[in-house]
Amino acid sequence: MLALTELGQRLRQERESKGLSLEDLQKLTKIQKRYLLGIEEGNYEVMPGKFYVRAFIKQYCEAIGLDTDAIFEEYKSDIPSTQTEDMPQQLSRVRSRKEIPQHTKGVSKAYDYLPTVLVVAGVVVVGIIIWVIAQNIVSDKNKEQANQEAPHSEVQQSNTQEETNETTAKNDNSKSEDEQSAADKKEQEKEKAEKEKAAKEKAAKEKAEKEKAEKEKAEKERKDSGKQEYKEVQKTGRSATYALSGTDAFNLEVTSTQADTWLDVKNGKGNAFFSSILKKGETKEFDLTKETEARVNIGYSPGVELKVNGKAVDLPFDSSKQVRQVVTIQYQPAEAQ
Repeated sequence: MLALTELGQRLRQERESKGLSLEDLQKLTKIQKRYLLGIEEGNYEVMPGKFYVRAFIKQYCEAIGLDTDAIFEEYKSDIPSTQTEDMPQQLSRVRSRKEIPQHTKGVSKAYDYLPTVLVVAGVVVVGIIIWVIAQNIVSDKNKEQANQEAPHSEVQQSNTQEETNETTAKNDNSKSEDEQSAADKKEQEKEKAEKEKAAKEKAAKEKAEKEKAEKEKAEKERKDSGKQEYKEVQKTGRSATYALSGTDAFNLEVTSTQADTWLDVKNGKGNAFFSSILKKGETKEFDLTKETEARVNIGYSPGVELKVNGKAVDLPFDSSKQVRQVVTIQYQPAEAQ
């Protein structure tokens, strides 16, 4: 194993003081564990390049709450320079118009005219079909006139009557379809009105229930806030103990507003409710009403907010001076007092 540099020793001490392992730091920074270990050991040969050494050290410092500029200035002899090294460039997969082979331009242009050619061809074909049908009709009429000896007045009258009957039937059918369409439309409008009415009634019911629940919750919080007492019992090192009384509920909320942090919540028997990274902007809620004690271990306290039964409580120590803090809450229900 390589000897630690002064920078590596400083970073490792800060990391361990915050209760973070290399695996935890890997989750926070998204940097592989072997690169983080290389930074602590001063083994920069494992890095992809000098630029990545400086970038990884910067992310390491930010994750554990150190001033990056101050670290780079204080340990500049331990950190390689990147003045002559450039970042690797990504190759573009998009080809310019000049790179497209010239012989494909003619094909592309031909494809542009293809729809017009197809339309013209379709019109010509339809015209030919109509002309052939018309010729056949004329020919059939001439043959019929040549073979008939009697006048066609009765036939024409019969044809006219048939056409009149067909027109009447079509009108009747059209009228029936219109009446059916009107009836269907009326029925659809009725169903739509019923659905809208049901939706409005449901929304009004849900709104009333929500308002009732919010009112009951506010009333309960008002009553509890008048009785609830949260006071400090003792404080030592990075740990503090508080007593919660005067309430029948013990609900804890933990929110991280500035950065990811390690969070460990256990009861008095050591059973864990949560033991993982609490991401920036994330809130975890715990119902500890059945517990008599809860221990909250915060790895990076800046920006961490605690609420007990919906009421914000202060952390026991100044987070700028004491990054890692352990808060123990002893709970005694009101009914047991």
